[in-house]
Amino acid sequence: MSTVELTKDNFDEVVSGNDFVLIDFWASWCGPCRHFAPVFEAASERHEDLVFAKVDTEAQQELAAAFEIRSIPTLMIVRDKVAVFAQPGALPEAALEDLIGQARKLDMDEVRKSIAEAQPESAPQQG
Repeated sequence: MSTVELTKDNFDEVVSGNDFVLIDFWASWCGPCRHFAPVFEAASERHEDLVFAKVDTEAQQELAAAFEIRSIPTLMIVRDKVAVFAQPGALPEAALEDLIGQARKLDMDEVRKSIAEAQPESAPQQG
């Protein structure tokens, strides 16, 4: 499967409509981004059941800002509408494959439970 170009207009639709999305935040002037691109593309061909998407941080500055992208390339993995991984840096092929394997094994019920537990309790209302 080829990669999908994400924009602020289609981002919610793509991420909400798919259970497992890998997102590469990149820019054309970025050397490490150009180095990582073929690794990302090759992985998309090996994992046709997953959605691979790219965000051009120059063209989609609002989207990059919304995710507080400070360094590129940044890889983000979203499962069931929950960001389970986000890290800057170009990954070698073996590391990307390992990461995909780990993300596939996540128990999303456990992930949601730990997120809920990490949320501060709402303070009781003072009357």
